[in-house]
This record gives sequence, C-alpha cells and structure tokens, in this order.
Amino acid sequence: MSASQRRALVTGGSGEIGTAICRRLASAGHYVYVHANQHRGAAETLVRELNATTPCSEVLTFDVTDAKATRTHLEALVADSPIQILVNNAGIHEDAAFPGMSARQWHRVVDITVSGFFNVTQPLTLPMIRSRWGRIINISSIAALVGSRGQVNYSAAKGALNAATRSLAIEVASRGITVNAVAPGIIAGRTIERSFDAETIARLVPMKRAGLPEEVAGLVGYLASEEAAYITGQIISINGGLI
Repeated sequence: MSASQRRALVTGGSGEIGTAICRRLASAGHYVYVHANQHRGAAETLVRELNATTPCSEVLTFDVTDAKATRTHLEALVADSPIQILVNNAGIHEDAAFPGMSARQWHRVVDITVSGFFNVTQPLTLPMIRSRWGRIINISSIAALVGSRGQVNYSAAKGALNAATRSLAIEVASRGITVNAVAPGIIAGRTIERSFDAETIARLVPMKRAGLPEEVAGLVGYLASEEAAYITGQIISINGGLI
C-alpha cells in the first residue's frame, strides 16, 4: 500500500453525509470500510458502487454502543495493518423538549455519540500510533456550538465530542496523528427537509441555502490528507455563515 493509499473507516457510512464522505475518501485512493448498523442494505449498495471499477471498499456491521462487539470487530480489522483514517460519523437525533425528554432519549443519543466515539476510537489508537500517521475526524454539529431547542441531548453529546477531540489531539500530536471535528450547520437531506423549509433556511443562513453532504465531505477529505498535517485540535464549522 502506497503512502497515498490508506485504510479508512467511516462509522455511520450508510447515511447521507457518511455516504458522501465514503465516496470522497475512495476517490482519493483510500480503501474504505463503510460501517452501518441498522442500514446494512444502504451500505452494501454504496460498496457495490465504489467497487464498480476497482475493489476499494467493504461493509462492516456492528452497534457502536456494544463495546465488546465493536472491539471484537476492530481488533480483527487491525490485526495486520492499522486503520489510519477514522471518521466518527455515527449519530442519531432523538429530539424532544427537555421537560418531556425520556431517559431513553437522553442515553441513546449520548451513548451513540460519546460512548460510540470511545468504543470505536480506543481500539484503533495504538495501532495508529505505531504507524506514526493518522487522521481522526469527528462529525460534530453546530448544535454543540450554539445550542438548539429540543436538542439538549444532541447538543450535550456533540459538545462532549468536541471536548474529547481537543484532548485526544494533545495526546497524539507528537505521533503524526491529527484529531479534528467538523461541525455542520444546516445540511440538505431527509432530516433537514422535515425541519426547515426553503424560506426558513434563506432567513437563517447568510448564503441563503442549505449545505450539501458533498461539501462536508470535501472538508473531511482535506482534513484526512497530507496537506492538513498541521491542523489538529480544531472544531471547524461548515454552515454558510450561520455563525
């Protein structure tokens, strides 16, 4: 494997932003593991697309909140070669006004984002350190930077992810590994279509439009590249001037 081709894992790779990130990393020549949990079919469809000309991807299926299963999958994956690009993209919304938020809604969102980050990243870190090169990119949210009604759980989870990003970046900076977070604003997709109409987006966003998953993927692709070697510990928002 050349220095320009590395093994990459994208959790939540079957979602809209995850799919765009997988395509971007594959187009850069990396071998991409497309992770899914409930949406294996979508991940398999994406892998068939990516492998249409040259084998460059495969599906991984596990629940990131299941620490034992996640470790089992990942330790086998890095037994012979490290994952050097990790995109922690898995996450969900369980929106509710805080007085009516259930414990299940709180714990599910926090567990997938925060415990999922630990369960996936920790087993991959030492092999990455031994390779003396790595990129860890955590997908956060504008909700962690400014807050959002009905998303106390989501904002808290993504805020914790931002804090973990900064701390881990300090720990591994001397080993050739960068750790950054990307915090998207309003990004086009099924979730946004249910929450924002075009008029609302035009009123909120100075650029008068929602961002595209491909634009988020472009930023992730840059942070995963050699050119981004001196960028670490940063929370980079991509939001069309919303903040």
